[in-house]
Amino acid sequence: MQNRQLYRDISLRPKTTQFFIDELPLLFVAITGLVYGGMDDAPLGSIATLFAVLLSLYLAYQLIYLKRIRYHIGSEQLTAAHGVFQRSTGYIELYRVVDFHEHQTLLQQIFGLKTVTVLSMDRTTPKLALIGLPKQTAIVELIRERVEFNKKRKGIYEITNH
Repeated sequence: MQNRQLYRDISLRPKTTQFFIDELPLLFVAITGLVYGGMDDAPLGSIATLFAVLLSLYLAYQLIYLKRIRYHIGSEQLTAAHGVFQRSTGYIELYRVVDFHEHQTLLQQIFGLKTVTVLSMDRTTPKLALIGLPKQTAIVELIRERVEFNKKRKGIYEITNH
Protein backbone atom coordinates (compact mmCIF):
# COMPACT_ATOMS: atom_id res chain seq x y z
CA MET A 1 0.00 0.00 0.00
CA GLN A 2 2.92 2.36 0.60
CA ASN A 3 3.81 2.32 -3.14
CA ARG A 4 0.59 4.16 -3.99
CA GLN A 5 1.97 7.41 -2.59
CA LEU A 6 5.38 7.06 -4.24
CA TYR A 7 4.42 9.56 -6.95
CA ARG A 8 2.76 12.91 -6.46
CA ASP A 9 -0.53 13.32 -8.33
CA ILE A 10 -0.38 15.80 -11.21
CA SER A 11 -3.27 17.67 -12.81
CA LEU A 12 -2.94 19.36 -16.19
CA ARG A 13 -5.22 21.51 -18.34
CA PRO A 14 -4.92 22.59 -21.96
CA LYS A 15 -3.73 26.16 -22.41
CA THR A 16 -6.32 28.68 -23.68
CA THR A 17 -4.05 29.38 -26.67
CA GLN A 18 -5.04 25.92 -27.98
CA PHE A 19 -8.58 27.27 -28.52
CA PHE A 20 -7.28 30.02 -30.81
CA ILE A 21 -5.11 27.50 -32.67
CA ASP A 22 -8.05 25.13 -33.19
CA GLU A 23 -10.69 27.72 -34.03
CA LEU A 24 -8.72 30.39 -35.92
CA PRO A 25 -10.65 30.01 -39.23
CA LEU A 26 -14.05 30.12 -37.49
CA LEU A 27 -12.99 33.11 -35.39
CA PHE A 28 -12.07 34.92 -38.59
CA VAL A 29 -15.43 34.04 -40.21
CA ALA A 30 -17.38 35.15 -37.12
CA ILE A 31 -15.58 38.50 -36.94
CA THR A 32 -15.97 39.04 -40.69
CA GLY A 33 -19.70 38.24 -40.44
CA LEU A 34 -20.19 40.70 -37.59
CA VAL A 35 -18.31 43.45 -39.43
CA TYR A 36 -20.12 42.79 -42.72
CA GLY A 37 -23.50 42.56 -41.00
CA GLY A 38 -22.89 45.89 -39.27
CA MET A 39 -22.26 47.75 -42.53
CA ASP A 40 -24.99 50.06 -43.77
CA ASP A 41 -26.79 48.84 -46.90
CA ALA A 42 -24.94 45.50 -46.92
CA PRO A 43 -26.89 42.92 -48.94
CA LEU A 44 -27.94 40.09 -46.64
CA GLY A 45 -26.38 41.94 -43.70
CA SER A 46 -28.93 40.69 -41.17
CA ILE A 47 -28.34 37.08 -42.28
CA ALA A 48 -24.58 37.56 -41.96
CA THR A 49 -25.07 39.01 -38.47
CA LEU A 50 -27.34 36.13 -37.41
CA PHE A 51 -24.85 33.59 -38.77
CA ALA A 52 -21.97 35.33 -36.96
CA VAL A 53 -23.90 35.38 -33.68
CA LEU A 54 -24.71 31.67 -33.94
CA LEU A 55 -21.10 30.93 -34.82
CA SER A 56 -19.98 33.00 -31.82
CA LEU A 57 -22.21 30.93 -29.53
CA TYR A 58 -20.64 27.76 -30.93
CA LEU A 59 -17.15 29.20 -30.37
CA ALA A 60 -18.04 30.17 -26.79
CA TYR A 61 -19.15 26.57 -26.17
CA GLN A 62 -15.87 25.27 -27.64
CA LEU A 63 -13.87 27.57 -25.36
CA ILE A 64 -15.80 26.47 -22.27
CA TYR A 65 -15.36 22.83 -23.30
CA LEU A 66 -11.59 23.27 -23.65
CA LYS A 67 -11.34 25.10 -20.31
CA ARG A 68 -13.15 22.24 -18.54
CA ILE A 69 -10.78 19.51 -19.76
CA ARG A 70 -8.70 18.05 -16.93
CA TYR A 71 -5.91 15.50 -17.22
CA HIS A 72 -4.90 13.75 -14.01
CA ILE A 73 -1.81 11.59 -13.67
CA GLY A 74 -1.85 9.51 -10.53
CA SER A 75 0.40 6.74 -9.29
CA GLU A 76 -1.64 4.05 -11.06
CA GLN A 77 -4.03 5.75 -13.49
CA LEU A 78 -4.21 8.44 -16.14
CA THR A 79 -7.61 10.12 -16.36
CA ALA A 80 -9.11 12.64 -18.74
CA ALA A 81 -12.33 14.46 -17.81
CA HIS A 82 -14.22 16.59 -20.31
CA GLY A 83 -17.65 17.98 -21.08
CA VAL A 84 -19.83 20.97 -20.35
CA PHE A 85 -23.42 19.83 -19.88
CA GLN A 86 -22.48 16.20 -19.41
CA ARG A 87 -19.10 15.27 -17.91
CA SER A 88 -17.24 12.18 -19.00
CA THR A 89 -14.05 10.69 -17.56
CA GLY A 90 -11.79 8.19 -19.30
CA TYR A 91 -9.43 6.03 -17.27
CA ILE A 92 -6.25 4.28 -18.38
CA GLU A 93 -4.41 1.99 -16.01
CA LEU A 94 -0.77 3.02 -16.35
CA TYR A 95 0.46 -0.57 -16.61
CA ARG A 96 -1.57 -0.87 -19.85
CA VAL A 97 0.23 2.03 -21.60
CA VAL A 98 2.35 0.78 -24.51
CA ASP A 99 3.49 3.86 -26.45
CA PHE A 100 3.51 7.65 -26.74
CA HIS A 101 3.48 10.14 -29.57
CA GLU A 102 4.21 13.87 -29.40
CA HIS A 103 2.86 16.11 -32.15
CA GLN A 104 3.03 19.84 -32.86
CA THR A 105 1.18 21.67 -35.60
CA LEU A 106 2.84 24.78 -37.02
CA LEU A 107 0.72 27.04 -34.81
CA GLN A 108 1.47 24.90 -31.75
CA GLN A 109 5.18 25.28 -32.53
CA ILE A 110 4.81 29.05 -32.77
CA PHE A 111 2.94 29.26 -29.45
CA GLY A 112 5.01 26.63 -27.59
CA LEU A 113 2.33 23.97 -27.23
CA LYS A 114 2.12 20.28 -28.08
CA THR A 115 -0.23 17.31 -28.17
CA VAL A 116 0.82 14.08 -26.49
CA THR A 117 -1.01 10.92 -27.53
CA VAL A 118 -0.93 8.00 -25.12
CA LEU A 119 -1.53 4.56 -26.66
CA SER A 120 -2.67 1.74 -24.41
CA MET A 121 -4.01 -1.79 -24.42
CA ASP A 122 -7.12 -0.49 -22.64
CA ARG A 123 -10.31 -1.56 -24.42
CA THR A 124 -12.38 1.53 -23.72
CA THR A 125 -9.59 4.11 -24.11
CA PRO A 126 -6.91 2.73 -26.44
CA LYS A 127 -5.83 6.23 -27.49
CA LEU A 128 -5.87 9.40 -25.42
CA ALA A 129 -4.76 12.76 -26.80
CA LEU A 130 -3.57 15.29 -24.24
CA ILE A 131 -3.94 18.55 -26.18
CA GLY A 132 -2.61 22.04 -25.61
CA LEU A 133 0.18 21.18 -23.17
CA PRO A 134 3.22 23.44 -22.82
CA LYS A 135 6.09 22.24 -25.01
CA GLN A 136 8.60 22.33 -22.16
CA THR A 137 6.50 19.99 -19.96
CA ALA A 138 8.24 16.59 -19.89
CA ILE A 139 4.94 14.73 -19.76
CA VAL A 140 6.10 11.64 -21.69
CA GLU A 141 9.03 11.05 -19.35
CA LEU A 142 6.80 11.58 -16.32
CA ILE A 143 4.14 9.09 -17.48
CA ARG A 144 6.74 6.64 -18.78
CA GLU A 145 8.45 6.42 -15.39
CA ARG A 146 5.12 5.63 -13.73
CA VAL A 147 4.23 3.10 -16.43
CA GLU A 148 7.49 1.21 -15.90
CA PHE A 149 7.02 1.27 -12.13
CA ASN A 150 3.48 -0.12 -12.40
CA LYS A 151 4.51 -2.82 -14.88
CA LYS A 152 7.29 -4.00 -12.57
CA ARG A 153 5.00 -3.87 -9.55
CA LYS A 154 2.42 -6.03 -11.33
CA GLY A 155 5.01 -8.33 -12.90
CA ILE A 156 4.12 -7.39 -16.50
CA TYR A 157 6.87 -7.76 -19.08
CA GLU A 158 6.69 -6.98 -22.79
CA ILE A 159 7.86 -9.65 -25.20
CA THR A 160 9.14 -8.45 -28.56
CA ASN A 161 10.41 -10.18 -31.70
CA HIS A 162 13.55 -8.75 -33.24
